Amino acid sequence: AMCWRKALFAAAALALAGCSQGTDAPEPAIPDESLTQSPQPAAPVEITQTVSATRDLLLKYAAQGSLTKLARLADQSDGFISNFNGQPHQEFWDLLRRTGLDPNLKLRELLGQAPGLRVVDGERWYVWPALAARDANELIPEKLSFQDRKQLRELIGEDGIALIRAGKGYPGMRTAIAEDGRWVYFVLGLDGEE
Repeated sequence: AMCWRKALFAAAALALAGCSQGTDAPEPAIPDESLTQSPQPAAPVEITQTVSATRDLLLKYAAQGSLTKLARLADQSDGFISNFNGQPHQEFWDLLRRTGLDPNLKLRELLGQAPGLRVVDGERWYVWPALAARDANELIPEKLSFQDRKQLRELIGEDGIALIRAGKGYPGMRTAIAEDGRWVYFVLGLDGEE
């Protein structure tokens, strides 16, 4: 008799559970980011000795506050880009400094972060900040880990995130050093994406 009551109770509980959902009520959607893309942060990128030597030189010049030495190094780096208007590097950086953005300070901030890795025309480029190495479709906040979303918001703000959602690449200031130690770019802006 006891087994029969338990079975009846279980059947009643199942029936009530089925009724409580209702046929018109949609089944609740449970967001699962792992189905779309792994939200895990990327593994840290180890830079080579050659890249490290260039980074150390950039940090030295930036700590000295020397736009002249940075511009000289940029001029020696084949194909280096500082802006998309063709202005000489030092002239452009002086303009940034006069408008309140200190290129030396910004370069030190960037190079103090972990780099990302991007392969361009078969060559490995180490990019700071790491998020700037990702393609635009990988930067959509919902596809990022919580830590990366937080960092992206801190780096580029809501306006920058709106640009990414519109399909643009990383809109913040960034820099890159090629695997051979060549300084590739130190830019702010969207034009001329690599």
